[in-house]
Amino acid sequence: MVRQKLSIFILFIFCISSFFQVNVFSAELKDSDIIAKSAVLMDGDSGRILYGKNADAPMANASTTKIMTCILALEYGELDSIVTFSDYAASMPKVDLGARSGAKFKLRDLLYSLMLESHNDTAVAIAEHIGGDVEGFANMMNRKAREVGAMHTNFVTPNGLDDEQHYTTASDLALITRYAIQNQDFLSIIGTSSYTFSDVDGKATFTLNNKDAFLHMMDGAIGVKTGFTGNAGYCFVGAVKRNNMTLISVVLASGWPPHKTYKWKDTMKLMNYGIDHYSYRVIFDNITNFKTVEVDEGLKSQIDTEIEGHYETLISDRDIVDVRYHMNENLKAPIQKRQQVGEAILFINGVEEKRFAIRSKQEVQKFDYRYALRYVLERLF
Repeated sequence: MVRQKLSIFILFIFCISSFFQVNVFSAELKDSDIIAKSAVLMDGDSGRILYGKNADAPMANASTTKIMTCILALEYGELDSIVTFSDYAASMPKVDLGARSGAKFKLRDLLYSLMLESHNDTAVAIAEHIGGDVEGFANMMNRKAREVGAMHTNFVTPNGLDDEQHYTTASDLALITRYAIQNQDFLSIIGTSSYTFSDVDGKATFTLNNKDAFLHMMDGAIGVKTGFTGNAGYCFVGAVKRNNMTLISVVLASGWPPHKTYKWKDTMKLMNYGIDHYSYRVIFDNITNFKTVEVDEGLKSQIDTEIEGHYETLISDRDIVDVRYHMNENLKAPIQKRQQVGEAILFINGVEEKRFAIRSKQEVQKFDYRYALRYVLERLF
């Protein structure tokens, strides 16, 4: 009886431990864990993608487009300049500020309208003010996208309303966001809870409330932008600063009505995955004595080499770090001190991350006719 009870107890412990082992293993993020059709988690410092699901698939992205609209307005507009709503801007569908044609506002105030409550008419008014018209502003948006490395994006509208020619990818949108959050004015706007302003004539006053619930879901959350259209579904771009790291998440097509909360669930899974599994580590450091290399036609037959470089990045236990060294094993004189004689190439999970120069530690003069003649003459005279 005692043995039987002991066996049952051991079996119970084994089952419990197996349960926890399964849960630990399941901590690894799988595509099936994310509802969104396309998603990315990016290291905001290096730009490296830590997790991706259909990361490079062209997708409608709704009002997350306004991240680009806002950063361009901050870079090319004067915040105290006056923006006048055109007939076209005033005709935009909800969600809208509801400004009448001819209404005038300071650009500074409209940026809060753009980002806190995602007003579509405001986006067009800003685009016309900065770019002359919507088409001109769209050209500016696409040029900036290329500048920041977003090569698979094509913007047509400043507000993200559905258009077959208006699309981006989760990875591109993360790159655009990475660029935008380096701007302190941008961070100040998206982190504002509420904002009140009036038109230039003082005839109308507006109070805005930030629709980004993620700001209150995690310590260190810094926004960034929600979005929804019939084609795009629910979308969200988020960012967190925690543990000396910046994480950027993008979820596109994260459900359709009535599943408005799916985007928050996806975002929390992505962010928690990054926080739980990644930390900053030094993965390459100086090598003062790397390798001795043969030298042909020189006064010395060998030189010593070194590699100067230090690289610290977000890394997980699952990442595979590899360094490949490329250099000519038989160098020819003359060689200058600290001359580059090769490269060390750092890879993470098979993707090139960084290059470091391999340099000579000594000078080697060439042994030739001129040197021999000079050597003899110096000793004769």
